[in-house]
Amino acid sequence: MLTQADFEDLARFRLAVRRYLAFAERGARAAGLTSQQHQALLEIKAQSYSGVITVGELAKGLLLKPHSAAELVDRLGANDMIIREIAPSDRRVVHVRLTSKGESLLAQLSERNLHELKVISPSIGDVLERFENLVDL
Repeated sequence: MLTQADFEDLARFRLAVRRYLAFAERGARAAGLTSQQHQALLEIKAQSYSGVITVGELAKGLLLKPHSAAELVDRLGANDMIIREIAPSDRRVVHVRLTSKGESLLAQLSERNLHELKVISPSIGDVLERFENLVDL
């Protein structure tokens, strides 16, 4: 059974996560991106280290429907943030990668966001540690 302290920890954790997300959203807006566009750039960068990323994989990583991811890719492409490339082995598959403009903007936002995470991580870490000590419900 959950205790009052458990509910308080859950509320503190939720607030810390919301504050971080609001911080990241403000940064994205200030850079001329929507939060979803920023998340897409991050997903493309993260996934591209293991190879290329397709629009379908981007959709899965962002929990979007494929057509919504394709629209997002179109908007990012129109802003010179990403490049779409038809896969040579299957013309139905579209790979996406960041342009130098997309790379640069993502690096700036990521540095800012990582700094904020470093600032708030002690409070989140304390709450997560208490969650680990909870008895299975």
